Amino acid sequence: MSTPPQSPQPADQPPQQPAQQPAIPSQPTAYPYPNPQSPPPGSFYAQPTLVGQPAVQPPAGAPQPGNPYVQAPQYGPVPVPPAGGGGGAGKAVLWAVVGAAVASAAWAGGVFLLGGKGDSADLRGYSSPADMCSSADYASFKDEYTEQDSSPTHTALKDTALDESYCSLSLKKSGSTYADAYLSMTLDMHKKTDPGPEFTATWKKYGDSHKNYDVDPVHGIGDEAYLVTQDTTSGSSSGSRYATLAVRDGWVTYTMSYSAYLSSYDQDKDPPVISEVTDWLKTDAKATLRQLKD
Repeated sequence: MSTPPQSPQPADQPPQQPAQQPAIPSQPTAYPYPNPQSPPPGSFYAQPTLVGQPAVQPPAGAPQPGNPYVQAPQYGPVPVPPAGGGGGAGKAVLWAVVGAAVASAAWAGGVFLLGGKGDSADLRGYSSPADMCSSADYASFKDEYTEQDSSPTHTALKDTALDESYCSLSLKKSGSTYADAYLSMTLDMHKKTDPGPEFTATWKKYGDSHKNYDVDPVHGIGDEAYLVTQDTTSGSSSGSRYATLAVRDGWVTYTMSYSAYLSSYDQDKDPPVISEVTDWLKTDAKATLRQLKD
């Protein structure tokens, strides 16, 4: 059975409530405010209306009554500097951004113009030969080892970072069937990085990583040079004699190494002493480096 219509109410008065119904005990609810056991005043569901009466609408701009999900704004609008540029804060922000952009561009331009170390490789006018065996000077050894090696080994590397030439040959005395000693030469032209710190660490400290070797600095050859020697023969017919001269001139390094191994099977029972070998290495290294300059 429908409810009979009611007479209209004045616009500024709340609608009349229907006849009071019997009280219904409140039911437990999940709403925490203001009473854990009852919903907040004014249900967030649609307001009850009377048949034939228009629903009462709140004034424009007023919050919806009783809606627990409507949150008040936490922050105000972000201030924008005036278009005319009259705000000091706006100018400060603008100049900060411009300054950062200019600094970044200047840094990038400096890196681009100056370049890396590879653009300033200190090669001292050296060239890397395709055949190191025919380009190196080892004349000092030829008086002792008169037989020429007919098939020496040589390699060459050409790259934007490194040029390298290598030679390895056998040294024979007159009448020897097999090699009595060995000689090797390596030229490295470092075109991207300075080899100085690593060269010094490798050769100056050679004795730290290789026991029973003597290391001596050599003056008058390149920027720095070291002589590494070892003699285990002790006057006997067995053992070995070893000597290497390592030179750095700018970003170019050159090593020249001699080694001889004695045993009861070797024909050579009297190899040159270390002091002779080191003198030959110094003389021939200087001559080779002079020849390899343009």
